[in-house]
Amino acid sequence: MPAKPPTLTAQVFGTEDSQATRAALRFFKERRVGVHVVDVRRKPLAPGELRRFVQQLGAEGLADSEGRAWRDAGLGYLRMTPGELVTRLLADQRLLKLPLVRVGSRVAAGRDEAAWKRLLG
Repeated sequence: MPAKPPTLTAQVFGTEDSQATRAALRFFKERRVGVHVVDVRRKPLAPGELRRFVQQLGAEGLADSEGRAWRDAGLGYLRMTPGELVTRLLADQRLLKLPLVRVGSRVAAGRDEAAWKRLLG
């Protein structure tokens, strides 16, 4: 009996009420990719998991500098080192560009269908 090929699974970190998160879920489900959803409001991103995203995308690539939480925190005028930014992102995960998507060791941030396609390729 031939071995069954491993099934692909996407891990999506986001919030239930986010249009971008719902778009990511729809994107992967349409391509018959298994999806594991993590609502960051209920279960915040672990430091090690955030580090994996930072290593590939950089802290600036994860920060939602256009978002309301960023403006409300007054961060538009603040200069931060990447390390300081990571500390802020861990402390307040509303500052993250959601959804964060991981397929295997590859990652993507935000609503970016081109990046999601690369994750599957």
